[in-house]
Amino acid sequence: MSSTDDRVAVTTGIARLHASPGLAGPGRLGLVTNHTGVLPDLRPTAPALLEAGARLVALFGPEHGLHGTGQAGESEAAQADPLTGLPVRDTYRCSGELLDKLLLDSGADALVYDLQDIGARFYTYVWTMFDLMASAARTGVRFVVADRPNPLGGLVSEGPLLDPAWASFVGRAAVPVRHGLTCGELARYLNAAAVPQAAGRAADLSVIEAAGWQRAMDAEATALPWVAPSPNIPTPATAAVYPGTCLFEGTNLSEGRGTTQPFEIVGAPYVDERFAPSLAELGLPGVHFRDLWFVPTFHKHAGQLLRGVQLHVTDREVFTPVRTAVAMLGTLRRLYPDQFAWRTADSGIEGSDRRPFIDLLWGSDRLRRSVDAGDDPLSLCDPPAPPGRWAGDDVLLYP
Repeated sequence: MSSTDDRVAVTTGIARLHASPGLAGPGRLGLVTNHTGVLPDLRPTAPALLEAGARLVALFGPEHGLHGTGQAGESEAAQADPLTGLPVRDTYRCSGELLDKLLLDSGADALVYDLQDIGARFYTYVWTMFDLMASAARTGVRFVVADRPNPLGGLVSEGPLLDPAWASFVGRAAVPVRHGLTCGELARYLNAAAVPQAAGRAADLSVIEAAGWQRAMDAEATALPWVAPSPNIPTPATAAVYPGTCLFEGTNLSEGRGTTQPFEIVGAPYVDERFAPSLAELGLPGVHFRDLWFVPTFHKHAGQLLRGVQLHVTDREVFTPVRTAVAMLGTLRRLYPDQFAWRTADSGIEGSDRRPFIDLLWGSDRLRRSVDAGDDPLSLCDPPAPPGRWAGDDVLLYP
């Protein structure tokens, strides 16, 4: 976390495009965006780009919808954007020929992608990007990423590469759990490593870089305003723990949805006074665990009194969210062997086949099998290599 005095002004890719609309190239543009698509002064980018002379013809919304009102697994009904009058295409759970038709019917010569990512493989905005890149490759539409900083910084990656046998909409390609790249860098990697397999060819890709960002900078070091990327990522503190505690979506514990601190707190009806001190004994770096009670207003265990812990991150530079969450899962299995359980993936998730959701989140069944066997699962958390090394140094855009 950085103090206000330490913050460095960063110019996002979309702000650079607003200043110079020609950066997107010639022709009509479709804008892949939502409520996070704002300029540094918080003006929505779609009307701002129109005022700057960009030839926008359509908007494309991801999971949670153009306005970000949909909960997890939801979007919004496609409609006209009230600010611009432009048609809105809902891309969520749309792929293959249907997505190709959606793109062709828009009349766009190029797609501009401007969404705020979180830096975790299972955050679906990057897979909307991937699916649209593949569709753009198939239909001959150019693809432009207006880049934004990774809110977790770009120095650390965690967790294994996804095994293609567990590909789904929470992970389509071989990317670590915490990837350490910006969307522009991830697009460069995917365009070389995965888009040709999905589309038969690579996309005509370009990236409008975010000026001034360096890999050591987290969200609060950029001087950019924070806009909650989805309903359950309200603050940078939530984003810091999300790559780990999102794994609790694959269990019968509440991950804090239905509270004011989603992903910062976890709990269940069966958790007791042993959980917090057992976690403290592990000596995990950069985090303290506080025993607490809470009642979710919706989602898992809605209306029930739960006990669990809140993760208080004391040092983001040494805190490792994925390793922390995996250690928590192993502790839960040890303390509550007859009550802790895994959840089956929702049938609406593409590629789920009603498999354990933890397998889709982790990218294989190795974590589940290790925890169930009582093994030490922390060895599974080691990334294939630091950012850039696992993806290839040539994808990196920033020092």
